[in-house]
Amino acid sequence: MARFFNTAGPCRPELHYTLPGRDRLPNLQKYIQQQSYFVLHAPRQTGKSTAMLELAKAMTEAGMLTAILVSAEVGAPFPQDLGAAELAMLGSWQRVARLRLPAELQPPPWPSANAGQRVQAALQAWAAGSPRPLVVFIDEIDAIQDETLVSVLRQLRDGFPDRPQDFPQSIGLIGLRDVRDYKVASSGLEQLGSERLNTSSPFNIKVASLTLRNFNRAEVAALYQQHADETGQLFTEDAIDRVFHLTQGQPWLVNAIAKEITEEWVPDLRQEIAVSHVDIAKEILIKRRDTHLDSLAERLGEQRVRAIIEPMLAGRELGLVPSDDIQFVIDLGLVRRHPEGGLQISNPIYNEVLPRVLAGNTQDSLPRLQPTWLTAAGELDEAALLEAFLAFWRQHGQPLLRGVAYHEIAPHIVLMAFLHRVINGGGSIEREYAIGSDRLDLFLRYRSTVLAMELKVWREGRKDPIEQGLEQLDRYLAGLGLMSGWLVIFDQRSGLGGVGDRTTVEAAATRQGRQVTVIRG
Repeated sequence: MARFFNTAGPCRPELHYTLPGRDRLPNLQKYIQQQSYFVLHAPRQTGKSTAMLELAKAMTEAGMLTAILVSAEVGAPFPQDLGAAELAMLGSWQRVARLRLPAELQPPPWPSANAGQRVQAALQAWAAGSPRPLVVFIDEIDAIQDETLVSVLRQLRDGFPDRPQDFPQSIGLIGLRDVRDYKVASSGLEQLGSERLNTSSPFNIKVASLTLRNFNRAEVAALYQQHADETGQLFTEDAIDRVFHLTQGQPWLVNAIAKEITEEWVPDLRQEIAVSHVDIAKEILIKRRDTHLDSLAERLGEQRVRAIIEPMLAGRELGLVPSDDIQFVIDLGLVRRHPEGGLQISNPIYNEVLPRVLAGNTQDSLPRLQPTWLTAAGELDEAALLEAFLAFWRQHGQPLLRGVAYHEIAPHIVLMAFLHRVINGGGSIEREYAIGSDRLDLFLRYRSTVLAMELKVWREGRKDPIEQGLEQLDRYLAGLGLMSGWLVIFDQRSGLGGVGDRTTVEAAATRQGRQVTVIRG
């Protein structure tokens, strides 16, 4: 069977195009040789499990260690039943050891122990009976919560002084988040809050919290070259560049785009894969919102996430946001730190997914709209689109604004919902936004028509943003090679009356002579 691009579960080299995971890991061998305990955290589907499976297999086959990746996930259904969670995890660990280790390295039958002591007793018995020092990587550690999580961490800490003869020489906790952000509803630790651990004290024996980086451009090319070598079907250099730009090397996205193209859109192996195919696959992934994208989108309702994403979409500064909350959103993979400072959405695909998700409910709430903005030939008529939007905004804007969860950017979301109804699968919308920019830029493409617009908010106590907006839009249009666009100013000052009464249109020009339609609402 030919290999393929994998988007579900750990990669298996005999089935999937795969890159060596150890190349993207920090120097874990150093910590293992030093008999250290550590945390490895990274966003979902970045290749953590694949890399740690590979590392454990390589270390075991080298003949010096007994190394294995096990999982805590089966203990997740029992957050308040420690004994049941321990039994579920230990049963899974013994089954995995039988599958992945030679008989002489497998654990003995687990000794009898009371709830709250079973994990420690099992690891102690395994380490004592192993002919080699034992190394255990515990995957999905943050799947368990509350008393179960704290107990497991404490058992690992309690056994730490007995390594390597009577406890694992090295233990790695593998998960989405760092220790201090593990979920704890009731921990029994006096200093803890009610939602998160906020401390590493139950696992204060760790020497480092490490992460797994995304693919770089060369690695994306190397992964796609495996497909070319085995099938003869090439990705052009421009296509690879486009994939890397859109994904910033996020492993699941890199694989998902290639899988969509090679299996659905360009199954003919004689046809090379071009930029146009990449863009088609990108749009399909965004609209389909596969599990990976959907799991990220679900996070938008969490207050800690909203406190960062909402000002980013509005172009405002973050304000007083706890540093742990910022790190949490980074650990989720939603945002990253820009090399020159500040935060930005992690990649252009997420950049599109987040506002589309936020506009989704509003879009579903829109009334039926007649496409009066289309010509007889099916092209977009900009003047007719303007009239349609003004009529829509005056009639439906106010009630729709009240239904948007992200209140600060409610006007932006309603406008985006309207524009998505306009393109209705026949075009595309791209967005640019960033912390501190005080704007949101939209670029709409429908057949032969392109339209750029900038969204500004007139906030309480500020001056009219039209001058700044014209200057910013001028630069945006220059970058796109356009001579005209829209500047939409949402007036959110108090005491102004209804949306319909204050919605107006006027013509303006930038300093460079570009023509601007100014819409106030």
